[in-house]
Amino acid sequence: MMNIRFHKNFEKQYKKLKKREQKKVQERLELFLKNPFNSQLNNHSLKGRYTDYRSINITGDLRAIYKFISEEECIFVVVDSHSNLYS
Repeated sequence: MMNIRFHKNFEKQYKKLKKREQKKVQERLELFLKNPFNSQLNNHSLKGRYTDYRSINITGDLRAIYKFISEEECIFVVVDSHSNLYS
């Protein structure tokens, strides 16, 4: 079973999301817990300043960035729109 931790930045950004977006984040994290590489998540590795991190899709524009700490544990560090994250 995967153990998920949240960075304080992730928690701050999560609180700023609309209720509908927060619900979507929760749904996607449940999916992630069952299978981190479910095709709906579009889980992929990142480059540039996010080298060693991975991203999953929350909504069409919303992304969550995380990093594996071990095989059983990861930390989610950011949740934001695609344009804010990669500009």
